[in-house]
Amino acid sequence: MNSAELQRAEHPFGSWLLGRGDDARSLRLRVRLLLIGPVFVANLIGLAVSILLVTVVIPGPQVFTDELAPLNFIAVPIYVGLAWLGITVTGVVTGQRVLRWVLQSDEGRELDERQRRATLRLPLDLTAIQALGWAGGLLVFTVLYGLVDTELIPKLAFSILLSGTVTCANSYLISEFALRPIAARALAGGPPERRTFIGATLRSVLFWGIGSAAPVVGMMLVAVSALYEPEVSRHQLIITVLALGAVVLSAGAFLTLMTARATMAPIMTVRAAQARVERGDLDAEVVVFDGTELGRLQAGFNDMVAGLRERERVKDLFGRHVGEDVAQVALTSPLELGGELHEVAVLFVDVVGSTRIASTRPPTEVVDVLNRFFAVVVEEINAHGGLVNKFLGDAALAIFGAPTSLPDANGQALRAARRMIVRLRSEVPEVSAGIGVSAGQAVAGYVGTESRLEYTVIGDPVNEAARLTELAKSVPGRVAVSHRVLDGASGDEKSFWRSYRRVTLRGRTERTKVAVLSRRWSGGKG
Repeated sequence: MNSAELQRAEHPFGSWLLGRGDDARSLRLRVRLLLIGPVFVANLIGLAVSILLVTVVIPGPQVFTDELAPLNFIAVPIYVGLAWLGITVTGVVTGQRVLRWVLQSDEGRELDERQRRATLRLPLDLTAIQALGWAGGLLVFTVLYGLVDTELIPKLAFSILLSGTVTCANSYLISEFALRPIAARALAGGPPERRTFIGATLRSVLFWGIGSAAPVVGMMLVAVSALYEPEVSRHQLIITVLALGAVVLSAGAFLTLMTARATMAPIMTVRAAQARVERGDLDAEVVVFDGTELGRLQAGFNDMVAGLRERERVKDLFGRHVGEDVAQVALTSPLELGGELHEVAVLFVDVVGSTRIASTRPPTEVVDVLNRFFAVVVEEINAHGGLVNKFLGDAALAIFGAPTSLPDANGQALRAARRMIVRLRSEVPEVSAGIGVSAGQAVAGYVGTESRLEYTVIGDPVNEAARLTELAKSVPGRVAVSHRVLDGASGDEKSFWRSYRRVTLRGRTERTKVAVLSRRWSGGKG
């Protein structure tokens, strides 16, 4: 992850100005500052632009006359002050209600559907409050100034309408940005049942119209009016075009930038989380703070990662049940009943006197002993490349060489048996065990039905290993192996073993040549 992606990962709402949202008190303070300050500045700039348009830019009668002085210096300041006071009080009351809901959600109370919809609609509601203030100004000033000079009405109406529209658009984007942490609380339970927000496409088109199309239309109207107003000088027309052009460039650029950032912020949070997933971090999660289609993208990413986590959990459980090698083969190949012929080594280990242990010890103690017993068995089998195929009560069957081939499978099985018997003596002294090892050709694959199958190994080496385990309980070292295993082992492994005798194993007609651990082997190395 590069530095930019790291920064985005540290700011779940897409900007450092919004913090991480961990502390409710800090969250309230940030939201209030980001709402009141920038929105006040936006309205102040809008008011200044409106005055500039009326007094300098738009052709028409002058407003700085003795007759209009009471309106200019008394009515206008009074209305602006009262309007801003009303906007502030109403906005604070509306916002406090939503903040109270959010704090309640922090205390474990979930927002109901009405509260969630009202929370997501808050930027639009705050903007509507400001729009009412501008609309009131449009009505009041056109009436008051129109009573003095009706020719002032188009000039005032256009200036207030253009400035108010652009200002409200800016305020909406600012409010939407500042309220991202609040929206995240409302979207934590999923999108609302009914849409309560402006979509990403509509938002882009709407703000393009407000920031660019509206001022351009204004310039066109001024140009048309100049055709029918001969008193409009060339100098005045140039000033008008240049001024409105500056409005187009500045307002259009700002709204386009804000819209682009509002669109890109959810995408970049998803990209930062995606980078974490690519590195194997499946705990990555995106804070869903956007109420548009992009918020569904954020929520969809979270659903996808949750699915990956569940898949990894199932894969882990599957691997624990059948072994990692079998699980990997099952995940990459079609599951079919039947099997393939493999050269394998088979290790069978069984506890000696398990019936006596179960009858003389509490069940919980028996389970603890068996868990420690199998922990040693599994560790040694895994360490030597084998597969624990199944547990049979207090016994275990392991395979070396299937489902994937293993170099020197016989030698690995013998080494596993030696290390296992030594560790069992020292780490699980409460029980003793017999180990039998055989080798040869066996069929490894799935048996059962299409709805319930199991990976297993079937063949003479499996039966022989089980019979050798019975013999091992009475031979020196408690490990009995077939000479076929020694004959197929490579390296110096044979030096740790010696021939024992030929034995007719239970259920077999032919005698089996058996080897046991060498007396010279101390059990400490190899």
